[in-house]
Amino acid sequence: MFILAISAILFAAAQNDPNAKKILDDISNKLKTYKGITANFSYTTKDRNNKPKGSINGTISIKDKQYYIKQDAAEIYSNGVNIWNYDGSSEVTVSEVDNSDDKMLTPQKFLTNFYDKDFTYKLVSSSGNYNEIVMIPTDKRKNFKQVTVFADKKKNLITKAKVLDKSDNTIEFTLSNINTNASLPDSRFVFNASKYPNVEIINE
Repeated sequence: MFILAISAILFAAAQNDPNAKKILDDISNKLKTYKGITANFSYTTKDRNNKPKGSINGTISIKDKQYYIKQDAAEIYSNGVNIWNYDGSSEVTVSEVDNSDDKMLTPQKFLTNFYDKDFTYKLVSSSGNYNEIVMIPTDKRKNFKQVTVFADKKKNLITKAKVLDKSDNTIEFTLSNINTNASLPDSRFVFNASKYPNVEIINE
């Protein structure tokens, strides 16, 4: 779920709104100039009656197609080739990055213009400090039916998003303390088994 979150926050066809496209293109092009990004994140899930179901906080680091996510004791590493999901206690699951999987938004797609092929989108508001863009997936197999992103005008970044899933639950995401000039070694994005000698490694 969080992978869907972070991809929706940092980004986000025929009837596409050219004003929305310009905003998304500008953000995508700007992101490509950053050598590394770190940020705090939070997300809250609400049911169809807008009743909160829980919230989670964590941190994320991004460099090119690599990312690292820490959420309480759990950690996710990806060097762009493999993904290590560490449960925070006893096991880590290793799998290959599947660039052909279009059902979810993943951090590997952060620095591309994937929104042009995966969504129709429209700018619905430019009031205040944010540009609000509603994005509808063109592939109905995706596990969500609408993403609303809020692009901070000053930062030229998407710092908030709302994802409506197929059960009408809403996931609200926020990024804060964003550093777009972070120096991140490649080792940050690889699970170091030597630091976890008692952890079971499961290869998928």
